[in-house]
This record gives sequence, C-alpha cells and structure tokens, in this order.
Amino acid sequence: MITENLLTTHIGAEIEGIDLRSSDLATHADFLIDALARHQVVFFRDQHLNLEQQKSLTRVFGPLSKLSYVEPLDGEPYVIRVLKEADEVGGTFGGDWHTDFSFVEHPPAGSVLSAVEIPPVGGDTLWTSQATAWDALPDDLKDLLLGRDAIHVGKPYGAKWSPPEETRSGYSIKMVRGDPAADQEQKHPAVLRNPITGRHMLFLNPTYVSRLDGMSEEESTPILNRIQAHATRPEFCCRFRWSAGTVAIWDNMATQHFAVNDYSGHRRLMYRTTFSGPVPTHMAAT
Repeated sequence: MITENLLTTHIGAEIEGIDLRSSDLATHADFLIDALARHQVVFFRDQHLNLEQQKSLTRVFGPLSKLSYVEPLDGEPYVIRVLKEADEVGGTFGGDWHTDFSFVEHPPAGSVLSAVEIPPVGGDTLWTSQATAWDALPDDLKDLLLGRDAIHVGKPYGAKWSPPEETRSGYSIKMVRGDPAADQEQKHPAVLRNPITGRHMLFLNPTYVSRLDGMSEEESTPILNRIQAHATRPEFCCRFRWSAGTVAIWDNMATQHFAVNDYSGHRRLMYRTTFSGPVPTHMAAT
C-alpha cells in the first residue's frame, strides 16, 4: 500500500510503498507525477539507487537534462556528483536560496537527488513553496507581478556578480566561473501556473534574479527583498534530514531550496539528475 506522510501542510511528503528500483516503475508514473505536483517535493527512504535506476526514475518526470556550468560525472553526462569532502572549507553547493539555473533559456523542470553518504549531524536541505507564498502575497505585489517578466542572470558563474572566493563551494564540484555569457539577461515570467494543480507560483529567487522587467536594479531591489523575505517564511518551508539511501524529487518551477552548510569536518556525497519540461510562459491573470 502506498502512503503519503506530510512533512507540513504546505510542502513536502515522505512516500512509502514504492520501490524506486523496480523494473515496473512506469506503473507508478501517474501517481508520482501527481504527487510531485501536489507536494512540490517528495522523499523516499531506503532506496539506495544505482545511477541507471536513478536515471530511469528521472525519465518518469521528463527527458534527462544536462546542467550548464557544472562538470558532470565522468562517463555520465546527465549525472552531477554533489560532494563536499571533510576537509573542504568555504561554502557548499546550493548554499543559498535559489531555483536551479533559472537564468538559462530553458530552466530545469525538476531534479532527483540520491543520498549516498551523509554526515552524522547537519547537511539538511530546506525547500519553500512558491505556490503557498503566492497565495499569501499581499495584493499590491500580486498586481505588480502578474504579467511581468523578471530578469535572470547567472551571477555565480559570470563576471559581474562573481561571489567572493571564500563563499564558493570547494574543489570537489568543478564549475565554470567568470564567464561573461552568464551575465546575459534572460527574461522569464515572475508568476507561473502549475499545469496539473492550476496553482499560481512565484518564479523568483535571489541567486539569479537581478531586477524586474521595466524597472532598474535600484528600483527592483527593495521589492525583490520584500518578496523574498515573504517567500521564505518558515511556515512556507520544510526542512529535511537526510539518511543514506534517501531520494528527493523536487519541482524546480514551484520551489526554492537551500543546502545548509553546517557539517564541517564531515563528508557528504549525493548524486543528482535533472529533467526538463516546458519553457516557462506567461499565463492569463485570473
């Protein structure tokens, strides 16, 4: 029997009763797609997927997608090794609120992350529901955002906004830095609608959004800061404690997430795959 155990009333559920390693995983495809749309991030304990099984799971949600600016695993162009060694200092991969690679023309629709080695303490990940944040957003901000684009740029990978060396993730994840092409502006709608649930969702994040279309950075900054403070209120979030063998799947269009860097002196290893979906487009205001 399949059960869904809610992490909060707004976002996140642990699902039991499905073996993600099964050869008949396709029989659960409709359920998995629907569960992800409803919960925005779902978790499965004690799966211990190999890479082929993880890629098969990822294809349930959409075609496998390569990540820009991050070096993949040798011989596995669709797999990223998310690793921080015990002796690495500085930041961690994904260590701030963000929506994955929203600055590219075709952002990832979602990702699958499989935990292999987990520190004895720390290393949690937070997700926040951008649908719930929209529902509770003050009307003046809703009016401002509906029908408007946001301008995204690849700040961590470009030259203009390159982060300080001491805040970057360490040597275990190879990333492109200082690429002027990442500073090119990309427009995406500030508000999306989930095609399954019909819910409106914010599509903004502080890592990649530089301003709102039709406004300068100076004009946009206080507005975006206000929205981000609202969008990451604790009641809109879930915090997940990993264990080896756990798999997380999240909707990149409906969430922001944050990898907590609180496990210095311990190794953390995960494998990540990504799936693509429709390019974000404007929807009619209702």
